[in-house]
Amino acid sequence: MMSSHTFQRNVLPRVVTIFLALILVSPTLSGCLGAESGTDNSVETTHWLPPVEERSGKEYRNDDVFSRVSKNGTYDTGEVQSIFVPVPSITASDGGAGLTGGAEVHLGLWLPEKEGCDLTISEVLEECKVPVIAEIGPYYDDGDVDALTPADRLGRFLIENYVQHGYGVAQVSVFGTGQSNHCMDLMGHDEQAGIKAAVDWLGTQSWSNGKVGAIGKSYDGSTPWNAAASGSEYLATIVPMSGLIGVHDLMWRNGSMEARGAIMHNGVYGSFGLDGDNGDIENACEGYVEGYYAGPAAYMTGDNLAWTGSDYWEERHFLTNALEIYNGSIYIIHGLQDWNVDPHMAFPAHQMSIDAGFDVKGLYGQWAHDYPDRESGHSSLSSGRGAEAFPYTLRWDWADDMLEWFDFYLLDKGPKPRLVAEVQDNMGAWRVEQTYPPLEATPIVVGMNECSIVGGSDTITTTSSLMIECPEFESLTRIVGTPTFHVEATISPFSTSGHLFVEMVQSSSEMHLGHAVMDLRFHQGGNQGSPLVPGQTVLAKMEFFGMDVVVPEGDGIRLIISQTGEDYVPSPVSTFPVSLSLGSESTLSLPSLDRECSDLFLPPMQQPYPSCVE
Repeated sequence: MMSSHTFQRNVLPRVVTIFLALILVSPTLSGCLGAESGTDNSVETTHWLPPVEERSGKEYRNDDVFSRVSKNGTYDTGEVQSIFVPVPSITASDGGAGLTGGAEVHLGLWLPEKEGCDLTISEVLEECKVPVIAEIGPYYDDGDVDALTPADRLGRFLIENYVQHGYGVAQVSVFGTGQSNHCMDLMGHDEQAGIKAAVDWLGTQSWSNGKVGAIGKSYDGSTPWNAAASGSEYLATIVPMSGLIGVHDLMWRNGSMEARGAIMHNGVYGSFGLDGDNGDIENACEGYVEGYYAGPAAYMTGDNLAWTGSDYWEERHFLTNALEIYNGSIYIIHGLQDWNVDPHMAFPAHQMSIDAGFDVKGLYGQWAHDYPDRESGHSSLSSGRGAEAFPYTLRWDWADDMLEWFDFYLLDKGPKPRLVAEVQDNMGAWRVEQTYPPLEATPIVVGMNECSIVGGSDTITTTSSLMIECPEFESLTRIVGTPTFHVEATISPFSTSGHLFVEMVQSSSEMHLGHAVMDLRFHQGGNQGSPLVPGQTVLAKMEFFGMDVVVPEGDGIRLIISQTGEDYVPSPVSTFPVSLSLGSESTLSLPSLDRECSDLFLPPMQQPYPSCVE
């Protein structure tokens, strides 16, 4: 199992299988830190931070585990405060602390200090009031430091970079973790109520300017979306990094379950609320109890169980409500090599947020489940999984980038940030797109009858695969977004479904480019499927996970089709053989666009791209 710094994914398949069987058969330094806080931006006509295309010559500190802002702040950092925030919306019907009384969430709070500004009094001068940047998650005291200690995963980055610029920073424990009581609700409505209470409290204090930003990675990157769905009027911006737009949305892809999917609530995060004290009784909540059946049942069906009357998974989907009721800006950050929280959590959410009228920016680099500026994580990636893009993955300007964002959306200060997507391809080159995936991408459609079978059999079993070689590209080809693979598939006469996994590799090197997965009950795509008739033939409309890759001129791609891959677990009805037909209906569609060296930008403190040096 991975450390608590990551959204738990690497659960051993054997352990999961045993668990499911049991369930199914039983009822730093302050650094170069910018300008004074203030709300009057009328005097600031030019921006201190150059456009991203013009930053390559800037120098940054790179002697710590994270990036530093390039301008010194004028505030000191006050002593951390330990705050317990009541959550009165939790009542007896919610169980847990609703029954025992006094539901509350705990947070550690750091406020800036400046001569002439007293934030401890009830009548704080308007020019002294500050916004708050909050990281909200389950890890304080559970596999990490407590909420009163700056956390290396992000808290220290926030405190040492932004308090000196007039921001408060809060580390908040969700229910059932750290010093917060009640149930560990795994992103459910109880957890959302606790998040909203914390944001509301931070936005209504005498020293607050009424604006709160939520930021974090992994689980802590999912709470910003949950906060946006809560309806707090004080939430002004969210920065979800490798965050979930919904739990089922991540764990099931076209009906196919990740190995951890069935046990995330009770088998992984629910244990955070169980420490052997008298507070353990507070985990006797509706959501915690539902977790025992909702995971295994969804494993069997692949869907969200709405047809059974269960709202367990729907309750843990945030994106729809966030886009309907949130009133703030959105900065999505995601690794294109993140196979812990897969890239489909970032797009199409990016364009959907634009379509809903939000200010949206994206930062999509070829790192894994990581931050944009963590060298130790970036440098450890393997070939085809980010290694080719390193060290260009490192964004030492990220702290400056976030200061620009927070200044505008939390302090009403400075010119508006550019609302674009900064995207990196698998060879390391960065470029700016207006959205992602780019709307102007045009598909290269390859018929499977144009390709050649170079290995395996067209009957896919648990031990066999099929390898298909497609024609070489006549010029350098950039594949972006979410390619699709449509293939005619016939399921076994002894089953009502089947399971396919497709890996796309570069022909010459067999380097991984992308992959797709599907339970054939969901052959139309999406998250609603239906049982098939034994022996039925369907057109499986598979969609690859997000990718941004370059295939050289004279090279091509190969598809390796097997029954499963990565950590996906076919349901019991999907483990039977599947026969494929590579006729006229079977096609590969590769969204592509042309970009030249002149379209690329170089991040600070890096040498020019080898491919662009004449």
